[in-house]
Amino acid sequence: MAETSFWTGSTKYLCNKDLAQAFHMSRTLGMPLLIEGEPGTGKTELPIQYSEALGLELFVYPVGSKSNVEQFVARFDHVKYLRDSQIEILNAQRSEKGLDTKLSTGGRDTEKLENYVMKGPAAKAFSTPNSVLLIDEIDKAPREFPNDLLYALSHRKFIMPESGEVVEVSEENMPAIVITSNREQELPTAFKGRCIYHYIHFPEASTMREIIAKHHPKVEDEVVNVALDIFYHLRNIGLERAPTTREMLNWLKYIKSFSSKEAIEKIQKLEGIGVLVKTQTDLEKVQKKILSNPKDFKKRSTNN
Repeated sequence: MAETSFWTGSTKYLCNKDLAQAFHMSRTLGMPLLIEGEPGTGKTELPIQYSEALGLELFVYPVGSKSNVEQFVARFDHVKYLRDSQIEILNAQRSEKGLDTKLSTGGRDTEKLENYVMKGPAAKAFSTPNSVLLIDEIDKAPREFPNDLLYALSHRKFIMPESGEVVEVSEENMPAIVITSNREQELPTAFKGRCIYHYIHFPEASTMREIIAKHHPKVEDEVVNVALDIFYHLRNIGLERAPTTREMLNWLKYIKSFSSKEAIEKIQKLEGIGVLVKTQTDLEKVQKKILSNPKDFKKRSTNN
């Protein structure tokens, strides 16, 4: 029976009520959870932290522009099969000549085609009870990839290439499947129809404060206040690429190595800004709007 407890997060992951509800529903119904939202909002971390917290096996498929179902499910190793077939012929010839030594196929038998099926993360997850499967950034895939998954998601089974072996699970034993998307392209309607959908909105300052407390509990409140003020100011000045939660946490990881006084000074001077701002255009905008008026900004951030 699949693990269907109502998971609300861990010491490392803040899972709000709506996300927890969607995740619980997907596991109870045996359906994938499709999570969309800005990069860096914790979409990928959900299945990683969930599997770690409960000690479940995690299978990950990072999607790319050349992704296909064969990579995701399973592929037949034709090269290994051909090599083993040749070895069997050579061994038969050796036997006819009275030679006792034989070449090894590693225990594989060419009569058993399943020996040459290399299972991908999907087939492994479907074969492993209480496992977790992460399909990360599916919006990067070719258009046909999500469409090709419709049969498997609907029937909860995969057919292995060449061998015809069927890997199938019941609705009750379906692995916990989380699919993430940054919405670089719209996913097919039929595909979305096979999923439970959730959109992660970018966290407000109060929620961000809770996230920071989970990752950097020893950072003083004053340092966090100043860092949050600048972080959200950067997000609101119209940058091409606004800084994300992940980048905020990385910035604080650097800043916390200094004393509180030094840390605040470095934050106000935007030291380490390269972890927050990632394009030349954005850097120029920040320099114009913030770094060109450091006293005004320091006063504003101190008052906040």
